Formats: sequence, C-alpha cells, structure tokens
Amino acid sequence: MIYHLAGKLAILIIKIFSLLEVKGKQHIPADHRFIVTCSHRSWVDVVLLAAALFPIHVHYMAKKELFQNTLIGWFLKKMHAFPVNRENPGPSALKIPLKLLKENKVVGIFPSGTRTDEEVPLKRGAVTIAMKAGVPILPATYHGPKSLKDFFAGKKAVVAFGEPIYLEKNANQIDDALQQLENKLKALEKSIND
Repeated sequence: MIYHLAGKLAILIIKIFSLLEVKGKQHIPADHRFIVTCSHRSWVDVVLLAAALFPIHVHYMAKKELFQNTLIGWFLKKMHAFPVNRENPGPSALKIPLKLLKENKVVGIFPSGTRTDEEVPLKRGAVTIAMKAGVPILPATYHGPKSLKDFFAGKKAVVAFGEPIYLEKNANQIDDALQQLENKLKALEKSIND
C-alpha cells in the first residue's frame, strides 16, 4: 500500500518536472518474474530505478546495517526491501529472493554490492539466484542526480534497460554468466555516455 502510494507520488513529481528519461523499456520482460540489476552510485538510483519500472514493484536486496535504525528499517520493509549480510551471506541471501521470484515478483540487486563510481568486480549473487530460479536478468544503468538537492534542482536522470540475459541452470557457468552481465552493463553505460 505505502509502496504503491509512494510510487504514484514519485511518478507524478517526475512527470510534472520531466526529471526521468527511460530508455529500452521494451526490454522489460512481460512476465514479472525477473531480477533487475543496475549500477549503484547513490540511494537516488534506487528510487528512480523503481520509478522506471513502476507499476511493477521491485523487492530490493539491501545491506542489513540499513535496517538497524528502527524508522529506516520500517520504511525499507514497506518499500519491499529485505536485509542481507554482505560480509557473511547466509542461506537467507538465496532463500528470500528465490521465494519472491517463485511468487512471480521482481528482485532488485546491485551487483557491485556497494555504492560507487569506481569500476569494481561484480558479486555473484544476481547470476547465482537467476540460475537457481530459472529467471532472466534485466540489466540496467542509471545516470543522473546523486542527491535530493541535485534532483530538485532539476538535474535530469536516465535509466536505460538492456536486453534480458537468459541463463542455463548450470553452476559451472557462473563465472561466464557474471562476465556476460558485466559486458552488458558496460555496454549500457557506454550507450548512455556516447
């Protein structure tokens, strides 16, 4: 309920001020059972990626430390985020997203594992979960404001989606799949920067 209301309000503001351009929307799988992965530079990209996919709800994987504050934790849960221990991922790191995907829901994962402008090696979580669940990965990239100040100053944002990646259920190919995802994300980044 809160997610839907917050989404509608965000979309209204974004549309009124033309703050978001969405590219490659035709690549979003018609079946709402997929993992969306995206570059991660600030918390703003979390909101605008969700806005680009709205009315589809995204269930984000988020570091458990964010849930330690009672108010922020409550809000994140209302926004369909779920906690994961990045340092020592346990069975829930797979169990929760696999359950959500089985329920025909969308899971959002930032494969860099942290907010950064640097090029960092991608973590294996997204491809591992996609292989186990038998779902596609929708690669995405975000360019635009990194703070509310920039956003409300009218700085435009772009979310671009690439063609979905369909993976075989083969644990031996995780590294190949990870390389494929990395190549797709880099190509998307380049397409926005050109």
